[in-house]
This record gives sequence, C-alpha cells and structure tokens, in this order.
Amino acid sequence: MNKPNIYLALIHHPVINKFGDIITTSITNLDIHDISRSCLTFEVKNFFIVTPLSSQKEMISRIMKFWQTEAASNYNAFRSQALNIVRHADTFDDVIKYIQKQESNDPVVVGTTAIERNDQINYGDFCKNYLAGSSPVLLLFGTGNGLAQSILSECDLILKPVYGSGQYNHLSVRSAAAIILDRLTSEK
Repeated sequence: MNKPNIYLALIHHPVINKFGDIITTSITNLDIHDISRSCLTFEVKNFFIVTPLSSQKEMISRIMKFWQTEAASNYNAFRSQALNIVRHADTFDDVIKYIQKQESNDPVVVGTTAIERNDQINYGDFCKNYLAGSSPVLLLFGTGNGLAQSILSECDLILKPVYGSGQYNHLSVRSAAAIILDRLTSEK
C-alpha cells in the first residue's frame, strides 16, 4: 500500500453555530498544539488553520514564532517539530491552491461532520478507494458546530460521523481529528 498523501485543514470560517448561522470562530491554542501533534504522528504533510481574521492570524503567528525559537525547542523539541507543519490560510480556496502548487494535482476534498447524512462514505471504503491513490487528500474539519454547507458542497466525499458506544455525539475537533486520522491510517 502506498503511503497516504494527506493534508488537513481546520476551518474557522465559514462554519455554523448551534442556530445554523454562518460564523467565524476563534482559534484555540489547544487545537493548534494537539492537532499538529496528531498530524505529525500520522504523517500528515501540512495542517492548515483557516481564518480570515487578522487578530487570529496574529495569534497563530505569535504561537508559531515562539515555537521556532531555540528556547522552545530546548523546552519541548517534539512540540516544536509538530508545529513546523502548521500553515495559515485566509480561505478554503487558498488551501486548495497551496496543495495544487505543492502536488501538481487537485486534492480529493473530504469533509467531516458529526451529523448523519445520506451521502457519506465509511472509512474502509474511503481507504480502499481513495487513500492509496495518486491524488493528495485534504481532510476538512469544522469548528463551532461544523462546516458550513458552502464548504460541504465543495467536498468530493464526506466521511461518516465518529460514533462512540453511547448516544452523546459532540467530540472536540482535536479528538475527532485524532480518531479519524487513526482510522484512515489503520483501516484495511
């Protein structure tokens, strides 16, 4: 089996709130750190944080600048290494353009959602039919209450939700990203 060619984007805009309104969410330090560590563990090429807000871009820049220092590397070399794959993008389209430039190929865009839909693919079928192919894969994760329909409609595929053993179904995005990355790299 070929090594998966995966990129991941955490979308902060456009996403929805619990009322279904289109919003822009704030970046959280924990998401940056934890998702980048999961991405590096599962050999994701780049982890994009997508936000158009200048205040949020400044926050990403400050965090990244610190973790590129010698002091930070000496404090936690593993964290510094994981954060090296983080990139900022203003829009979803900017992520697509970056991947097209890097890969000379369009990515298979794969959405995630906690909502059951009729058009979803299970993990095994996705791995068998798409992950080992020559096209890069871009996994999209939404903050707030999930990706806006305008983003989901741009997806080539949408994965089935992550379910646990109970009825509760509202994982943090960093937990969902780790679980999905594990499923995609371990499913046969």
